[in-house]
Amino acid sequence: MADDQTIVRVSGFVKRYKRHVAVQGVDLEVRRGEIYGLIGPDGSGKSSLMKAIAGVLSYEAGEVEVFGIRVDSERAAEQVKQRIGFLPQGLGLNLYPELSVEENIDFFARLRLVPEAELRERKARLLAMTRLDRFRDRPMKQLSGGMKQKLGLICTLIHEPELAILDEPTTGVDPVSRRDFWIILAELLQERGMTALVSTAYMDEAARFHRLSFLSQGVTLTVGRPADILAMVPGVKVVLQATLQLEALERLKREFPQAEALGPAIHVFLQDPDPATAVRRVQAVLGEFPAPHIRTEASELEDVFVALLLRQSGQTGQAAAAEWTPPASERNTHEGVAIEAKDLSRDFGAFRAVDRVGFRVKQGEIFGLLGANGAGKTTVIKMLTGILPPSEGEGWVAGADMRGAAGTIKERIGYMSQAFSLYLDLTVVENIRLFAGIYGLSGRETRERLEWILAMAGLKGYETDLTGRLPMGVRQRLALGCALVHRPRVLFLDEPTSGVDPIGRRRFWDILSRLSREDGVAILITTHYMSEAEHCDHLALMYAGRVVAEGAPADMKSRVEEEAGRLLEIRTDQPSPALKRLEQAGYAGAALFGTNIHLLASDPAREESRIRRMLEAERIRVDAVTQLPLSLEDVFVYRVMSLERQERRTAKEAAA
Repeated sequence: MADDQTIVRVSGFVKRYKRHVAVQGVDLEVRRGEIYGLIGPDGSGKSSLMKAIAGVLSYEAGEVEVFGIRVDSERAAEQVKQRIGFLPQGLGLNLYPELSVEENIDFFARLRLVPEAELRERKARLLAMTRLDRFRDRPMKQLSGGMKQKLGLICTLIHEPELAILDEPTTGVDPVSRRDFWIILAELLQERGMTALVSTAYMDEAARFHRLSFLSQGVTLTVGRPADILAMVPGVKVVLQATLQLEALERLKREFPQAEALGPAIHVFLQDPDPATAVRRVQAVLGEFPAPHIRTEASELEDVFVALLLRQSGQTGQAAAAEWTPPASERNTHEGVAIEAKDLSRDFGAFRAVDRVGFRVKQGEIFGLLGANGAGKTTVIKMLTGILPPSEGEGWVAGADMRGAAGTIKERIGYMSQAFSLYLDLTVVENIRLFAGIYGLSGRETRERLEWILAMAGLKGYETDLTGRLPMGVRQRLALGCALVHRPRVLFLDEPTSGVDPIGRRRFWDILSRLSREDGVAILITTHYMSEAEHCDHLALMYAGRVVAEGAPADMKSRVEEEAGRLLEIRTDQPSPALKRLEQAGYAGAALFGTNIHLLASDPAREESRIRRMLEAERIRVDAVTQLPLSLEDVFVYRVMSLERQERRTAKEAAA
């Protein structure tokens, strides 16, 4: 290769599966020492491209070069594999369930011929970094999703590869494990000079990459540094609250395609860089609708990605008016409490999975249940829906006691699992009719609900398509429609938008907002997309089987700011040495976020001055220190890390 700083070079890459073109003409260049991101929803071509670079998948056209070697045969692939670490998509798919944490690591190390002395040192360091050192003897099959993914990362990196190829390593894991992953990766790049190619479906992770490619439907929509991509679609976000939220949102959507409801607020992205002009344009469209507390915020990468997706699909003009309006005769008029958990506990032998959990969900409310993998969320849902009996406590769902009315509860609720629970070899209409029959709907009711679901979920035109061939977002909406076929008062959703593109996710949440606001449905949802939690009216954060924080998203952020301070972003010319110096100075929560550093500061002005003096004394140039609004991921990580520190102190005191 002419340029020894280029680790991977891909040009004109094409991959087909029979007649389906998965990737069409993609170009890519990964440079030494960087974290390069592949962003895109399921089916965008990320995995096919990464497998070809790792030398485990053939391709039909184009060129793939890794370390200067053209990877176009098994022999060529073998030449680069020892210098590569490849983590495939899926929790723990590269691991052995019956082996313990340590046995899995030792197996991969010996497979890669790592010397025993080096193995001991690397294993101790990586187990400490991932906080898995206390679980050395635990079988892999007994680990939570986040722990499996961190173990998979250790096994991928144990031979210290020059290039790590990590396919969606953070999908399906909790925010604390996601934060751990990024810290580990940044440290390895800094200390070992490693290069990483990482894919993700989480739009909020895009800002963490040095450079990235955004893929959709097998083609590249944009390439570059996060800041450069953000500048491609200059604009501003207008945030407001309207008394008649859904009516105001529908009016805004006719003029602005990128308008969405987030909890009680409406966010509108306008491709207009002047904030004052953007506010006037929004107010002009709202007309007589009152909109107090209107303000502007900086746009984010997801806003740009959605704009590019709309441009790709030709939807750059006015958004289509909503097709679905629930008839007044079908609106749910129930009021009061839809779900109540009171001191719920569940033991599995000597292990307490859920410990005295209590919360209420009102009719017409969207309630988010958040928590790390293994926190007890799924066990709570199983108890409330009558699948598991509680060891202690009480619960009521849709007016029925969960202890003795499991059948009644199942008739009154809708449930959408992460696996969708659809029959892939049936058509859209056949799936809806099947679920209508399961719930005992008459012929007339089935016809009425079928038409309602097709309109509500935007499925017109897909009626005779096989479900297994539907795009992910369309299949997701069909699963929601099937869960609603019997007009339930309560809806349980488990990770409902995993792998769906940003436009599909926004459409899905539009439907949920209208179901709660217009149809009065109570919705309990679990999600690992912290940006999605902003849509919830109320949140409960679970940790180690207990509810440790509860409230509206804005209230939870405010409480963390009062306790820990504001979020500062520090941009320097030497981010890694700057982070080390800040950690030495006592900023325990400081972490790399792409090429910038994030930390919490109780007195932002004073801390900025101190940080500038400290880093400049080390000959580290500080380009900017900016205050950012807290995200729910920041809240989640702060709460869980505080509880973990408290547990460690308690354990030390008990041991003393």
